[in-house]
Amino acid sequence: MKNFYLLIFLLSPCFSALAQQGNGPAVTAMGDAGVALSNVWAVKTNQAGTANLKHALIAVAYENKFGIKELSTKTAVFAVPIKTYVVGASFQAYGTDGFNEVKTGLSLARAFGQKLSLGIGLNYHQLAIQNYGDARALTVEVGLAYQITPQLCLASHIANPNQSKFGKETAQKIPTQMKFGASYLFNEQVLLASEFVQGIGGQADFKSGIEYKLVKILALRGGLAVNPFKQYGGFGIDYKGIQCDFAIASHPVLGYSPQIALAYEF
Repeated sequence: MKNFYLLIFLLSPCFSALAQQGNGPAVTAMGDAGVALSNVWAVKTNQAGTANLKHALIAVAYENKFGIKELSTKTAVFAVPIKTYVVGASFQAYGTDGFNEVKTGLSLARAFGQKLSLGIGLNYHQLAIQNYGDARALTVEVGLAYQITPQLCLASHIANPNQSKFGKETAQKIPTQMKFGASYLFNEQVLLASEFVQGIGGQADFKSGIEYKLVKILALRGGLAVNPFKQYGGFGIDYKGIQCDFAIASHPVLGYSPQIALAYEF
């Protein structure tokens, strides 16, 4: 088991990027293209996307990444409107007692009129490896969203522009990532979303997804990412303020990652 954790540590740049996601199945099922979406998971994907929330929401999610218990991710998000602002919080735990990464975040968003929204997030990261010690770091995130028309929204977001990392004791880096995207609401049933992602020192990726409301309380979702090519699918149920979402992601080499979430709107 100790060798397993060491292997994860040696592969940490790859898995750190995976661990930083945890964007919730409602976003994941749409190709993880969430930068221009407005929901409680925007606390993590683009804080500006929470600016127009009218009610407090809380959500919890669990992801079994690649079917490996040691790589499971637990996530919780919360957002509440306070006067002209929306305050958000997030918590994410990744790994096990022997190797784990915890990310705790706070966010603040505000809408400036009917079109422009801005958001900012502050995250505290903790990395612990059994018999190898631990490390901590702070990162910031900044996002904006602009409602071109009632149907079309453009958005951008940058995470960790200060290129913070886990101290001098480890080579573990926290990804710096820029996203640009759009969402388009065709009608009350069909929503499209897409985004372009570029990481500092990493490869670019394009993601796209669709949501189709089969009936008022049931939505079907699907999406893809091109680098590497990944497929996504899932569904969501929204009934009297209670939301249940499921998603599954398919990696061409590592396999499938199912996740489920429950949310409540106050």
